[in-house]
Amino acid sequence: MSQKNNLMAGRPKIFDEQEAVAKATEVFRDKGYDTASAEELLGAMGIGKGSFYLCFKGGKQELYIRSISQFSDRFYQQLSSAINASKDKIHFIKEFFISLAYASDCDKERGCYLGNALVQLSEKDHEIKEITVQLLKKLQSLFAETIRNAQKNGQIPGTEDPEIIGWHLSNLWNGIHVTRRMESSPEILKSIIEMNLKILD
Repeated sequence: MSQKNNLMAGRPKIFDEQEAVAKATEVFRDKGYDTASAEELLGAMGIGKGSFYLCFKGGKQELYIRSISQFSDRFYQQLSSAINASKDKIHFIKEFFISLAYASDCDKERGCYLGNALVQLSEKDHEIKEITVQLLKKLQSLFAETIRNAQKNGQIPGTEDPEIIGWHLSNLWNGIHVTRRMESSPEILKSIIEMNLKILD
């Protein structure tokens, strides 16, 4: 390796990793993992190849895994904060799910990017599977806690196990991303979601 290359390899990072990963996520979201080119990713991130491979030694695959992990953390934090800040948490959860029927683009708030990754790649990549499994468990816990509190307050009947309802809702979030890949009609999706949400009445 030449002296110039040695200097480049040892050059400190001069970019915000989280911001760069967030920008790469937009490319993956729009293009998909397979069709997102290195040039598009580097252009969006605003960094060169030297800085990229210094930070992401596993290349595009490592970047994608970082993208999924970071997006998962942010999605959960945003959803958790929104539920906790809501005056009527059950109504918020219902509206959150209903909105999935009308999410024509894979927007940040509804987590479609994660749902697609789970459907497409979770069985092919162990690390992505672990990230998505942990997210579903966290969603289950978040929903179960919300349901438990609503039952205690008398907002909804206490006849069903809140843990099972939590799994029902996390399964609904997961499953609707599978269904929408085969059925794009918002009205049909809405009807499916509403039927599943009757457990909250």
